[in-house]
This record gives sequence, structure tokens and C-alpha cells, in this order.
Amino acid sequence: MQPLEATGRIALITGANKGIGFETARALAAKGATVLIGARDLAAGTRAADAIVAEGGMAEAVQIEITNEASVAAAATRIGEKFGRLDILVNNAAVSLEKGREPSEADLGLLRQMYETNVIGTVAVTNAMLPMLHKSDAGRIVNMSTGLASFALTASPDSPFASIRHLGYISSKAAVNSATIMYANELRPSGTKVNAANPGLCATDLSAGKGQPASAGAAVVVELALLGPDGPSGGFFDSRGVVPW
Repeated sequence: MQPLEATGRIALITGANKGIGFETARALAAKGATVLIGARDLAAGTRAADAIVAEGGMAEAVQIEITNEASVAAAATRIGEKFGRLDILVNNAAVSLEKGREPSEADLGLLRQMYETNVIGTVAVTNAMLPMLHKSDAGRIVNMSTGLASFALTASPDSPFASIRHLGYISSKAAVNSATIMYANELRPSGTKVNAANPGLCATDLSAGKGQPASAGAAVVVELALLGPDGPSGGFFDSRGVVPW
């Protein structure tokens, strides 16, 4: 499968000022893409963009709070006015606000916050950016997921995931997986490809620093962002291949 050339591509990565989002932006920039560092805090986004520019890449910060419709709309307007199109959207921004409590003890306020960010925010950004993705000759959407959202990998009581208690985060990412399939089905005639990525456990703020380097997790995201015309759409993938739903 021949990947697309990144040179000349315009890529927006939400939550890209740190962690896997930053490493994804860094890797795409190293391949020649212009990366837009989506960040709630513009100063943090600017520092991340400056770091990529210092390495010879093309990057700039875009302020975007994915739970705020006005912020999402403003970011879409800015990107449209400056670039006229978007080739790659990586929906990376997410939150995990529980700390191991049982589902029966779920904090409904935290649950709502996680769904508002992880699911509704992803949909809001995707819908706002679609008009510009339609102007690309090879639009690509990558939704950040997790192996914990795989029913096949978590349903068995013998699974190593069976003891993990993150109701809001895991179930919201399962919803993102479902949305990935629905967008892929809608957009297939246009040639825009939509897939979910499982980066694995990476050492980020979300995992309290546990796991492999964030750059290793970003590799599958970059691969999906640069899928060639013969690449899949509507799938769930990690560095080893297909992840079962």
C-alpha cells in the first residue's frame, strides 16, 4: 500500500501542544506537511509550534476549545481563510477524569464532561472541518481511540483489560469508534477516509507518564493520516494492524 506524500498537506491536530498529538504533528511536519497545532491555550500551542519550526518544520498554533461551538467555528474560519482547504484532521483532544472508580460509583458530572469533550467535541470539530476536507484531493480523518474501547478485547473476564475501571473514558471512546464507522460510510463516495487509531499505552499526562514513548504511539496515527487511495476506511488500527471492534 503506497502512502501519500505529506509535502504540501495541511493537517489540523487537536490537543497537539503535548503528548501523542504533539508527536503526531512533529512527525507529519518532518515529512513536509504544514501542521496546525490545535490547542485550548494559544500560548501552549504557540510554544509547541515554535518547537517544530525550530526543527525545520512548518507549524502554527490554532486556538480551539472543542467543547465551545464558537471556538470551533472560529478555528474553521481561520483555517479556511488562510489555507482554503484541509487535508488531514486528527481528532486527538480528549479527557479522562475518573481515577479507577467502579461504574456503580460513577460521577455523573464527570461522565457528562468526558462525553462532551471526547464524543460531542469530536463530532463538532469534524463537522466544522468537513467543508475544507471536501476541497482536498485526499481528505483523511483519524480519530484517536484506545484498545480499551474494543468490545472484543475487553468482554472476556480473562482479558487483561477486564479489571480497568474507566467507565467514562472507555465508553466515550467506544462511541468515537461507532462515529468513525458512520462517518466512513457517509464519506466513502467522496474519497475521504476515516479511521480510528489505537496508539497503545503511551507516557502522557493522560496515563500519568506510564507506557511507551508518545512518538511510538503517534506512528499509527501518521500512517492513517497518509493513507493512499487504496487504503482502508472505517477501520480500527494499531501498529500491528487491525484492532477488533
